[in-house]
Amino acid sequence: MALYEHFFISRQDLSSSQAEELIKQYSDILKENGGNVKGHEYWGLKTLAYKINKNRKGHYSFLKTDSPSFAVQEMERLMRIHEDIMRVLTIKVDIHNEGPSIQISKREDRSDRRERSE
Repeated sequence: MALYEHFFISRQDLSSSQAEELIKQYSDILKENGGNVKGHEYWGLKTLAYKINKNRKGHYSFLKTDSPSFAVQEMERLMRIHEDIMRVLTIKVDIHNEGPSIQISKREDRSDRRERSE
C-alpha cells in the first residue's frame, strides 16, 4: 500500500460539523476498500483565492492515509460526484510528517503574538 495525503474543499454553506462529517464519510470509504486513515484535520472555513462555483469561501479538510490505489480512486470518484465538494487534491508521499500540519501549527503560533497597543 502507498501513503497519500488528500485535501478537499467543501462548500461554504455547510456547518463545521457537516464538513467534519464528510471527513468521516470518506475515511469510512477508504477503510471499506482496505485502506487505513493515519490522521485527519479540519482546517476550518477559509477565503478562496478566486471564486469556485460562485463561492468565495470553503471548508478545508486534510487526510493522511495508507491505502491501495483502487481505494483512493474510488474515494476520489465519489468526491467528484458529491455536490458539496468543490475541489479535490491527492498527493502520493514517501512518508507522513509526524504531528500537526503547517496549517494547524500556524494557527497555534498566532496565540503567541502580542496584542497591539493603541
